[in-house]
Formats: sequence, structure tokens, C-alpha cells
Amino acid sequence: ARGGQQVQQCRGAYIKAIEVLVELASLQTSFLTLDEAIKTTNRRVNALENVVKPRLENTITYIKGELDELEREDFFRLKKIQGFKKKEVAKQMALAKQFAEEQLAEKVSLQRGISVNAAQNLLGTAKDEDIIF
Repeated sequence: ARGGQQVQQCRGAYIKAIEVLVELASLQTSFLTLDEAIKTTNRRVNALENVVKPRLENTITYIKGELDELEREDFFRLKKIQGFKKKEVAKQMALAKQFAEEQLAEKVSLQRGISVNAAQNLLGTAKDEDIIF
């Protein structure tokens, strides 16, 4: 009778061992799947860190450089425009001063009874006839 009991115990142990082996195989499959997922994720992380991130940083550096260049161009353009405006203002001021002087000369000449044309510079560019003795 003892032999049948031992066979039953062996059978029970064998069934438990099979159940544990099935669970172990299931866990091993899960671990392999998880290992593949981790490897894939690590490859993606490496690609992001070593390829995508440097490209983005280079792009950012390029864009900053272009923006700085545009800013310098605008600054130079503004300085040129300011220079042209200053020259134009100086030219307008000189013309206004000359006009005011002409108006003053005309006023003075009219007060003295001399025509405006006669009040011009005697050493001007007008040619006089040469006098021969």
C-alpha cells in the first residue's frame, strides 16, 4: 500500500513541477519580450541623443546666426539711412540759409535803392571788357 502512496506523491510533485515549469516558461517569455522592448527603447534613446539632438542644436545655432546677421544688416541699413537723412537735413539747412541771405541782400538793396542784380559780387565770374590805353 505504501508504493501507491509514493506514486501519488510523485505524481503530485510532478504536476506541481510541470505547473512551475509552465509558469517559468511564461515568465521567461515575458522577460524576453521585455528585454526586446528595453533594447528597442535604448536604441531610440541613443538615436535621439546622438543624432536628433545634435541636428536640432546645429539647426538652432544656424538660425541664431542667421538672425544675428539679419540684425547686423538692419543696424547697418539704419545707420546708412540716418547718414543720408543727416546729409539731406544739412543740405536743406544750407539751402534755407542761402535763401535767407538772398532775401536779406534783396531787402538791403531795395532799401538803398539798388537793383538786386546790381548788388551782386563785383569780383564775380562775369567777364568785363578789357580796357586798352
